[in-house]
Amino acid sequence: MVQPMKQVVPPVQSVNSSVPDKVVRNIDSDSIEEGDKTMTKRYVIGVYVILVLLGIGTGYLLSGKARGGSVFQNKPTTIKTDTVVGSTDTKTFKDSAEGTIEKGGMDGEGSHRLVREGGESQTAFLISSVVDLDEYVGKKVKVWGQTFAAEKASWLMDVGKIELLTE
Repeated sequence: MVQPMKQVVPPVQSVNSSVPDKVVRNIDSDSIEEGDKTMTKRYVIGVYVILVLLGIGTGYLLSGKARGGSVFQNKPTTIKTDTVVGSTDTKTFKDSAEGTIEKGGMDGEGSHRLVREGGESQTAFLISSVVDLDEYVGKKVKVWGQTFAAEKASWLMDVGKIELLTE
């Protein structure tokens, strides 16, 4: 005869609701363990060290020493002889003109004027960041400078170099 199978039912366990399945840590609490504080401090210090090293490296590269020179290596010099005074920077002061220097600008544009052949329309109004133009008033010169946009003057130039011309 065939015996009926017994059903095996696992015993029912009591559920204890006071023990959570996962431990949840409150971030806002002051009960951070010492190990966590040490790890956080190490992480922050590590980030600062990396930032300082990156700053030093960037400064080194921008100084030009990594390329074997300096950014300011081709610094223009000034010259002063009996006939020529001013800067040797031909890239900045590339425009030139000849004429006689007179004192006075045009409505606040320029401190001096360079009177050239061809009439009033050919007059260049001058300022200078390099040369004292007062020393050349009444003298025939050749000037090199950088042209700027002007509101009233037809030609406004920052003079970087002056050469005295023999008359």
